[in-house]
Amino acid sequence: MIRILPPEIVAQIAAGEVVGRPASVIKELVENSIDAGAREIRIEVADGGKRLMRVADDGCGIPAAEVELAFRRHATSKLASAEDLTRIATLGFRGEALASIAAVSRVTCATRAVGEEMGTLIRLEGGEVVSRRPIGRPPGTTVTVEDIFYNVPARRKFLRSSATERRHIDAWVTRYAMAYPDRRFTLVHDGREVFRSPGTGQMRDVLVAVYGLEVGSALLEVLPEEGAAIRVEGFVGPPHLHRADRGEITLFVNGRWVQDARLTYAVIQAYHTLIPTGRYPLAVVMVTLPPEDVDVNVHPAKAEVRFRDGDGVFRAVQRTVRQAVAEESGIPTLKPVSGPSPASQPTEFRFPEEPRREPFRPTPLPLTTPPVSPAAKLPVLRVVGQVAATYIIAEGPDGLYLIDQHAAHERVLYERLMAQRASGIPVQPLLEPVAVDLPPEWAGLVDVYQETLRRLGVEVEPFGGNTFLVRALPAVLSSAHPRDVLTEVAQGLAEESGGAEERKGGGAVEDEIERAIIRRVCQQGAIKAGQILSREEMEELLRALEGCETPRTCPHGRPTMIHISTAQLAREFRR
Repeated sequence: MIRILPPEIVAQIAAGEVVGRPASVIKELVENSIDAGAREIRIEVADGGKRLMRVADDGCGIPAAEVELAFRRHATSKLASAEDLTRIATLGFRGEALASIAAVSRVTCATRAVGEEMGTLIRLEGGEVVSRRPIGRPPGTTVTVEDIFYNVPARRKFLRSSATERRHIDAWVTRYAMAYPDRRFTLVHDGREVFRSPGTGQMRDVLVAVYGLEVGSALLEVLPEEGAAIRVEGFVGPPHLHRADRGEITLFVNGRWVQDARLTYAVIQAYHTLIPTGRYPLAVVMVTLPPEDVDVNVHPAKAEVRFRDGDGVFRAVQRTVRQAVAEESGIPTLKPVSGPSPASQPTEFRFPEEPRREPFRPTPLPLTTPPVSPAAKLPVLRVVGQVAATYIIAEGPDGLYLIDQHAAHERVLYERLMAQRASGIPVQPLLEPVAVDLPPEWAGLVDVYQETLRRLGVEVEPFGGNTFLVRALPAVLSSAHPRDVLTEVAQGLAEESGGAEERKGGGAVEDEIERAIIRRVCQQGAIKAGQILSREEMEELLRALEGCETPRTCPHGRPTMIHISTAQLAREFRR
């Protein structure tokens, strides 16, 4: 039987398209504050937003006569006709956000419009007004959202841990702080301020607040082309500053944070041949073009856009970013250097022609290594030499073996640390603790998983804001820089924590996160491509690899070696 749904069910269904998690609420409220012309925006969150979210601003406020209307579906001050949809210049425009938020939570809105003597306080539960009264307050609006999804338990049980929800909120707030550097954003989690943007109008100042002084000051400025219809600007990392995934490529279109696979690829292509394969740049790119040339009404959460000239935007982004990287950073030169890498260098990648900086000292696997299956066991290999300071050439009973020295050492370290996990990983205390600044969404996870990190040999402690002191590292990382290790581990936590929650639960999540941390630690501690090894060092590495349970792949699934049989060699030489 076909029936018309009751209004409250319709409202909850509509809310599902707009409000997916607490971060969605923060996004919508912050966008309203920006559209209202606010200069100061304060965000307070408790329990990852599941218990409470509050966004306060000093914007123009809501007139007393329109406060209740603001919480009605499709009520907006930003559109007047269908033609306005073709030239949207505000972040919000559908009039759905406040109604959707109110439909699935308890909302308190305190507001006073500029020019009015008194403010208004209104309370709603499940979208219905339960009280209203006049109040005294300065111009602006404060919206408090409590008990999200209290009336939709099926939705509430799908919320992730407080740490994961907090990370999503951090991402939204810091991105909008980058896009609007002239506004001051303050973010407070559970009573502790974790982020404050300076509000100076300079994006670099915000980048320093988000990424720390070292990274923020190293970023290269992208300058727009003169007279271009498509304006591309922002900041991008120099070639030596790269990440393991695309998560640090941030794109804005007309001030709106968007997810666009094609523009992300344009940024990656701008670094073609400048960064290692499998690594991705850090970039904050702002694209500005006439509103009529971009359609923002193509996604329920307004996270995607459609361009009238997509190819033109792609070319503009790729060309402008490439020019900034090539001209301001220069192309890396390959020349021998001596001594340890500078503390400011955020990655340990070495070009093939560069000699090693630290001698490789393989650590033997413990005697309790699990038995190796016959199928996985390697044959006895004889070292022949090294090619491109990256691959070890070895001869076996049935042909030639090319061993990736980095992947092989990663496997050796991974199995050793996994075997030591129960009894305790050997730790190397630092003579002096090293302060490391992290982005807010990473810092929150490091704070939550401090005890897990300690069990795995990475001892850190909070040092105010998003700064941590690294006091000890696993002994296998004695030559690695603490900043690189903690940055790599924090990024691994950000990538794994949410996915692990979705795939598993309880102790299984903790176990998977520990494994992810160990993989990241091994990645930092393993010898690098470009390190020249002596014959003794190569032989020692192969003997250690032979003792591994799974010697043919690294912890990330890449092959450690390639086998070229004697028969295949004969065919190639037409024997």
